[in-house]
Amino acid sequence: MAHKTIFITGGASGIGRAVAVKFGSQGWFVGLADIDETGMRETAAMLPAGKSSVHKLDVRDREAWDAALADCAKASGGKIDVVFNNAGIPLGGQLIENTVGEIERCLDINLKGVLFGAQAAHPWLKASAPGSCLLNTASAAGIYGTPGASVYSATKFGVRAITECLDAEWAPDGIKVCDLMPGFIDTPLIDKNPNAASNEDIRTRVTEAGLEITPVVEVAEAAWKAVHGTDLHNRVGKTAHRIAFAARWMPGRLRKMTRTQLRPLGN
Repeated sequence: MAHKTIFITGGASGIGRAVAVKFGSQGWFVGLADIDETGMRETAAMLPAGKSSVHKLDVRDREAWDAALADCAKASGGKIDVVFNNAGIPLGGQLIENTVGEIERCLDINLKGVLFGAQAAHPWLKASAPGSCLLNTASAAGIYGTPGASVYSATKFGVRAITECLDAEWAPDGIKVCDLMPGFIDTPLIDKNPNAASNEDIRTRVTEAGLEITPVVEVAEAAWKAVHGTDLHNRVGKTAHRIAFAARWMPGRLRKMTRTQLRPLGN
């Protein structure tokens, strides 16, 4: 049986790398896309020989998307079955402290990049349908707004909305659309400061709040299940599941908790 191909943005590290290793271990051809060429080469070295390609891609560049997907298809044998819209950056701190540059960069990468990726992916996924899939990385921050991360939360609510819209728009084309909603994941991103004004990394804040940090391998397993399953939104980790439960069944309590118990990230 012919192999299948997945194209992954943010493939140089973290969730993208873990998903690449998972799909590669199952015999898939993996197209890696990122701005970090060194990281992509390191990820490719973890995959079976001859079963991957690397593509330097800034997801904010719409034309670059077309070129990267075409190059991936050429390397993989002509088709792409899954596009994993995963590239993203964190941004924490109170909104009044975020700079214009920080806000625009987060919106451009986390939201505009997903929209551009979906546009570029559509013809490839339509050609390989049925059975093709657009998988987006949303977040538990797209379930209920996270204090101290208003811009980031807005982008992830946006990714959730894009997923729901395209689930309907692309159904006649036989393309499955779904997303991942992880909580705090053990990747290099949580070791970064949430914004330029902060001197404390995200991991420290998460630990102080008593929240779970989920191993990245769990996200890779969730991605595999999402591509092969039927759920629209796929929550990953205890934090994501608890937030979803509270948002549905205890919204008043969740609101009170976020207003009184959580110290905003970045302060």
